[in-house]
Amino acid sequence: MPDVLDLVVIGSGSAGSTVAGQCRQAGWSVAVIDERPFGGTCALRGCDPKKVLVGVAEAVDAARRLRGRGAAGDLTLDWASLMAFKGTFTDPYPEKKERALREAGIEVVKGHARFTGPTTIRVDERQLEARHVLIASGAHPVPLGFPGAGLLVTSDTFLELAALPSPIVFVGGGYISFEFAHVAVRAGAAVTILHRGSRPLEGFDPDLVDALVRHTRDLGIDVRTGTEVTRVDRDADGFIVTATTAAGNETFAAGLVVHGAGRVPALDPMDLGAAGIEYTSGGVEVTDYLQSVSNPAVFAAGDVVRRGLALTPVAGYEGRVVAANLLNGLVEKAEYGAIPSVVFTIPPLASVGLLETDARRDGFDVDVHTGDMSGWYSSRRLGEDTAAFKTIVERDTGRLLGAHLLGPHASEVINMFALGMRAGVTTAQLKATLFAYPTGGSDLQSMI
Repeated sequence: MPDVLDLVVIGSGSAGSTVAGQCRQAGWSVAVIDERPFGGTCALRGCDPKKVLVGVAEAVDAARRLRGRGAAGDLTLDWASLMAFKGTFTDPYPEKKERALREAGIEVVKGHARFTGPTTIRVDERQLEARHVLIASGAHPVPLGFPGAGLLVTSDTFLELAALPSPIVFVGGGYISFEFAHVAVRAGAAVTILHRGSRPLEGFDPDLVDALVRHTRDLGIDVRTGTEVTRVDRDADGFIVTATTAAGNETFAAGLVVHGAGRVPALDPMDLGAAGIEYTSGGVEVTDYLQSVSNPAVFAAGDVVRRGLALTPVAGYEGRVVAANLLNGLVEKAEYGAIPSVVFTIPPLASVGLLETDARRDGFDVDVHTGDMSGWYSSRRLGEDTAAFKTIVERDTGRLLGAHLLGPHASEVINMFALGMRAGVTTAQLKATLFAYPTGGSDLQSMI
């Protein structure tokens, strides 16, 4: 290994792997550091294994919804075999990832990275020096300050449970809690979500969130808003969660308590101050080129930046931006346009572009189209009674400004809206398009 590398990457997820691969292809000497199994959050502890669980839960749910409509019998979710199936995706991945990096000529370094200078990094007893450093270390659960917070398990642990305890209490009303709650209840667990705010899933359309919360409660999940957890204690049967509500204190018994209160950039243990890297609780302070504002040799991408949404496609995109700027000078700014986001509940909730309140706040003259899709053919044939939409269209131009969907096809149809928005397609052009029918995509024309 050379005395000074061209690039050291901290983190082996989507952003880090993208930059490492492109710079190595250009002939740079590259090392990738990770203290956890190689592959990053999405492939190992996030989107991919979560969607395996959701896929099986969807199959079980579909069979139950269509019982008496052609489906017969009682399909159940077996947790042990589901975990085994999930493991076929996650277990071999770190070794495959390391092998791919090494075969590309990238050095794999395992351990905790700590800056000792502007571009020098210590990993255990070894020191690496580089011309450039990319910080792409991802995020971790936000620290919780109440007594007993250490008794909560993270989403990482939930995805590794050999057996599913019951009852389960989720602390926080974000996407992690709702997605896992929808899986757990279909596996037979009693589930409670405790959210301190007035509405969960902030950032999604409030009307559709309200519809999803009603559906979630109909499933038997106890969703409590205005409920702030103040302590967690062990007892002989598991745990006691104490929370403050408008009516006073209330306790909840649990066999498992899960942290679903959000994530923050994983930065503090790296001693960024030693490298003169400015950062806040929201992430590394960067320019439009994703270059550190205080250390030009350092770039950042993915969840440690928090400029765009904390999503895998955004991390990959930011990785491509960083690679272009490292290899060609500062030539590309990070531009965040129509980025779709999905909560993989059953059915899923999806969003892209502006919320109605944001569009009006920004002064747009808009037409807002809303509707209940539960009676549409695409929902009825699946036995799904929860489906709705809201689209925001600029009145004069017919330009799509936002789309918000709840229903069985939402996670796919939202991508069509995102494509249309990024390409500047008008509603008139979308209405003139011939879509395959009957499909979820063909419903798009009835939403605008």
